[in-house]
Amino acid sequence: MTTDTPVRDGLDFPLPGLAIGDDVADLLFREARSAAAFTSADVSDEQLAAVYDLVKWGPTALNTVPLRLLVVRTPEARQRLAAHMSDGNRDRVLAAPVTLVVAADTGFHRHLPTLAPHMTAFADVLEGQPEQRDSMARTNALIQVGYLVIGLRAAGLAAGPMGGMEAQAIDDEFFAENGWKSLMVINVGHVEGEGTHRPRGERLSYAQASLTV
Repeated sequence: MTTDTPVRDGLDFPLPGLAIGDDVADLLFREARSAAAFTSADVSDEQLAAVYDLVKWGPTALNTVPLRLLVVRTPEARQRLAAHMSDGNRDRVLAAPVTLVVAADTGFHRHLPTLAPHMTAFADVLEGQPEQRDSMARTNALIQVGYLVIGLRAAGLAAGPMGGMEAQAIDDEFFAENGWKSLMVINVGHVEGEGTHRPRGERLSYAQASLTV
């Protein structure tokens, strides 16, 4: 067995342990920032669909993929959403080219016969366990939100995730019929300048953030 980083034709791996080059690492992580200021450039449905079609392959428990997206574009829908945002986030929603309400589908089990055919019987079990479904949906959808942010960056877009909102009011406003549960709001667009006036925050080191047993 070897722990050496595999070398693939045409790619340069300057850091040990990584299978991507500096340019990709910078785009997805090191140079990327949560953005609060965007240009007026459009974000198309085709771009959003391409991002979703990429990040849907990220792993979730039992392949439940419970993340759901509400794409908020029209002025009327934007006003409806902004009414349920905190004071500091309201103007950001109104100004962004497009806003995503990311939600968890607690009815994900209905798709298990397609997504996980070997667990079809478990769908019937979950039908009578709403609390377990809620927990599974929330946990796995939040995992997918992480994939989504990185996918948006991979598409050359910037993301501004926000949690300051009245989640139940948003659910009542937009999800009364399908039962989705909102998790957060993400403004999406092409970054304006640095996208934020705040200096980049430090991160904990591997030694600070890990234990080995």
